[in-house]
Amino acid sequence: MPVTKIKEFLDKNKIKYVSIRHSTAYTAQEIAASAHVKGRNMAKTVIVKIDGKIAMAVLPAKYQIDLDSLKKSCKAASVELAREEEFSHLFAGCETGAMPPFGNIYGFPVYADETLKKDEEIAFNACSHTELIQISYKDFEKLAKPKFCKFSVLM
Repeated sequence: MPVTKIKEFLDKNKIKYVSIRHSTAYTAQEIAASAHVKGRNMAKTVIVKIDGKIAMAVLPAKYQIDLDSLKKSCKAASVELAREEEFSHLFAGCETGAMPPFGNIYGFPVYADETLKKDEEIAFNACSHTELIQISYKDFEKLAKPKFCKFSVLM
C-alpha cells in the first residue's frame, strides 16, 4: 500500500491527517527526530508471528517489544519476530520496515500496546523511510481496530 493508498484510505474514511516528509531515517526514534515529531507520538510497527501466523504489533517508538508479554496477553503458544523474507512480499509498494499500522487492511490482526492510548496523536511510517502520517489516536483506533494489551518495555 504505497502512501497514495494510505491517503486514499484515510480520505475515504474522512480522517484528518498530516503528511510529513523527512530525510531518510530507518529507526522510529530517528524518524521522530528527523520529522520533528514527539518520540512518544511516533508509533512503530513490528511484524510478529503469533502461533505461526503473521500479525502486527504497534508500540511507541521509545519502547521495545516484550515477546513474552505479548505471548501471555494473546494466550498464544508461541510469539516470535517475523523474518523479512516471511512478510516483505505481503506489503506491496511498502519499503521493508516502513509498514503502516493498519494490518487489518492486509488481513492481519493488529495488537496495540496500551501505552499508545495515552497520546492524543499518533504518527507512523507511510510505506517509505521518508514520509510519515500523523492522525488522532482515536482515529487510529477506529480504523485499525487493534486488540489492546501490554507488551512493551521502555528502552
